Amino acid sequence: MADTKGAEAVDQAIAQGIDLDGSPIPAAQLELYNKVMGFEAGRQRSGVTNTMRSRIVRIGAKHLAQDELNQMLLDAKLTPLKEREIAFYYGGK
Repeated sequence: MADTKGAEAVDQAIAQGIDLDGSPIPAAQLELYNKVMGFEAGRQRSGVTNTMRSRIVRIGAKHLAQDELNQMLLDAKLTPLKEREIAFYYGGK
């Protein structure tokens, strides 16, 4: 069985068209994924810091309490959690 940890494992599986459990990923799902990722690849970027912060918030919210993530953002001199991010990531918890 392939390594199933980290984003790289998912990227490799998608590239091979095979899910982490070894089953094939349906062609329609791969086509849609590649189409949407093509949009993202062509999008103009405004800066790395904004993208880093977005990724930190999106992934950090899965692993950290709201107050802890917010303090880490502040400690790193990044914008603290916004109300809409709190509502989206922590609203149902």
